[in-house]
Amino acid sequence: MLREIRPAISIFLLLTVLTGGVYPLVVTGISQGLMHHQANGSLIIENGKPIGSTLIGQNFSDPRHFWGRPSATSPMPYNGSSSGSSNLGPTNPAQIDAVKGRVKALKDADPGNRLPIPVDLVTASGSGLDPDISPAAALYQISRVAKARGLDRAKVKQLVEKHIQGRQFGFLGEPRVNVLELNLALDNMH
Repeated sequence: MLREIRPAISIFLLLTVLTGGVYPLVVTGISQGLMHHQANGSLIIENGKPIGSTLIGQNFSDPRHFWGRPSATSPMPYNGSSSGSSNLGPTNPAQIDAVKGRVKALKDADPGNRLPIPVDLVTASGSGLDPDISPAAALYQISRVAKARGLDRAKVKQLVEKHIQGRQFGFLGEPRVNVLELNLALDNMH
């Protein structure tokens, strides 16, 4: 019987060492060497302290800042340990009410804005952690942000256009604007 169990135990130990030790060390070493910033969470550091990540959205609600895509995570928005969507379909009354409430909040924050409201400003994503919004969503918010800060709309628009990132590798995904990076640049405007 020992002759039959020994190969099973040997294979178990070998695979444990390979998949639980060697493989993670190799992958970690490669990622640290080739993509150090991304492998460490794409953190933005100011004055020696991390203030956020370019990979996870933050809850901006001040009219002086650009707002990100709504988050459906609980118990608070952009909760990384609770990533997920609300799983509400487009005809679900709770989803309809949530969208109506978000539309009202956007109109109340900028009553003179007659532009169509981009869908990504009123619907949460599948992860609830999106750090980016569409260029249309950023452009929609220019008048509110410029007015709240007492800035020229053209300057704010120029800043938004400077922060539009193209498609990844030129063909994947859609153009986007990272909300944290845009708000940091806005805060650093003189």
